[in-house]
Amino acid sequence: MSDKAHYKSNTPHFSGNKSSDFPTSGLSDFSQTPKAKGYSFPAEWAKHEATWLSWPHKEESWPGKIETIYEPYCQFIKIVATGEKVRINVRDEAMKAFAVSELQKVDADLSQVEFYFNESNDAWCRDHGPAFLLKGNEKAVVDWGYNAWGGKYPPFDLDDVIPTKIAKHFNLPLFTPDIVMEGGSVEFNGAGTILTSTACLLNENRNPHLNKEQIETYLKEFYGAEQVLWVGNGIVGDDTDGHIDDITRFVNEDTVLTVLESNPLDENHLLLQENYEALKQMRLLDGRPLNIIKLPMPSPVIHEDTRLPASYANFYIANAAVIVPTFRDVNDQIALDIIQKAFPDRPVVGIDSTDIIWGLGSFHCLSQQEPDPNP
Repeated sequence: MSDKAHYKSNTPHFSGNKSSDFPTSGLSDFSQTPKAKGYSFPAEWAKHEATWLSWPHKEESWPGKIETIYEPYCQFIKIVATGEKVRINVRDEAMKAFAVSELQKVDADLSQVEFYFNESNDAWCRDHGPAFLLKGNEKAVVDWGYNAWGGKYPPFDLDDVIPTKIAKHFNLPLFTPDIVMEGGSVEFNGAGTILTSTACLLNENRNPHLNKEQIETYLKEFYGAEQVLWVGNGIVGDDTDGHIDDITRFVNEDTVLTVLESNPLDENHLLLQENYEALKQMRLLDGRPLNIIKLPMPSPVIHEDTRLPASYANFYIANAAVIVPTFRDVNDQIALDIIQKAFPDRPVVGIDSTDIIWGLGSFHCLSQQEPDPNP
């Protein structure tokens, strides 16, 4: 999810373009949060009104490869569009025209695609896009602070304000907690539980002024949840510092798919085993343990001597299908079969993500769902 210059910064960055009605420390007043007002974040498998994307254009995110990502990216859009609207942020008419031409090449249904002139710095809409909440048939947006994974890849000021622009365009209630949070760092079961990782959310490059308990409070108050469960580290090569959407995903209220590495000599083996052991100890709000389904990892995907964060867990649950990144690997079909058993209500479709993963993310990282308030 990056340019390959891998600029590093040890201090958090804020755009200064958003104001907050809520405290950034002290947690003294949460009387007007989404949770207090009855909103919550639906599970991804709940019916969508649309899927949001930001059209890829930053060559530094796919150096030497950006022209190769459009075909699989548009195949993704084509499948999603068979069951819901696809709403794409673009810079201008020229970018829109290019997107249309690429979508026509794969025969996507353009009547299902809408374009919005919200200029972006990069394509990772899971992390910079709006977090849509529901209260009955009422919709609202949370615009978290966004600092490109700890200030690694400036500029990010355009990405940071996209949720506010979308909320204003659709005249939706807007909540703006002035702390950093990325959509890929949190996973939801739709019944009050959030799953996340300490490696990401406790990293000092996000919110160094907040401790674990305070971060949990923000998550529960602004996503409308009751509990936060924590695993440890993310996979090797993940420049987000350990997003949960490359590791463990809810597939229903009490079931998760979690990746494990079978090769004991692989760098991911021990850290993923530790996460698995942590999952076994977790309990949901009613005391039930998690039903844990093991998902394999692909063989290491290496490009230009860089280990990429290839993971089958980065699938996207659309209305019409579950779309899974594949990597021309012997485990591709095994993973697809396991995920299909976990989603008996919709087809599972694999799309080659070998080029897309050079950007250090895949289909879940690129997309953000907008729930349907009238399912």
